[in-house]
Amino acid sequence: MIEGCRILLLDDEPLILMDLEFAAEDQHCKPLTATNVSEAMAHIEAQSTVACAVLDVTLRDGETCVPVARELERRSIPYLLHSGDLNRQEGTLAELNAKLIAKPACSSRVVEAALALATAPVDGTKTN
Repeated sequence: MIEGCRILLLDDEPLILMDLEFAAEDQHCKPLTATNVSEAMAHIEAQSTVACAVLDVTLRDGETCVPVARELERRSIPYLLHSGDLNRQEGTLAELNAKLIAKPACSSRVVEAALALATAPVDGTKTN
């Protein structure tokens, strides 16, 4: 656990987003919530210390998380995908090649998995 870290949570479903937010707070993190790409990008720009992110793949109005994922990659911020839309987003999932946790999933486990990415060594080796 990274106490006080900032975790970006992007999901267009209010109840899922709220559950992820509570799970992040339970881990003593500061959740930065967003329901669309522009909100997520604003958090990234405003918060220079985002530790990790949880991204829903398919958002409202035809948006996907791809622009956010690319910006996180550019800044070397780890993220995972949290999606229930696996069939329709097969190409996007392959393009991003990130860890995926399918919905429905326990929000505390999703947040813990994202935090584990944030604490993983830079060379990609796993920690126990």
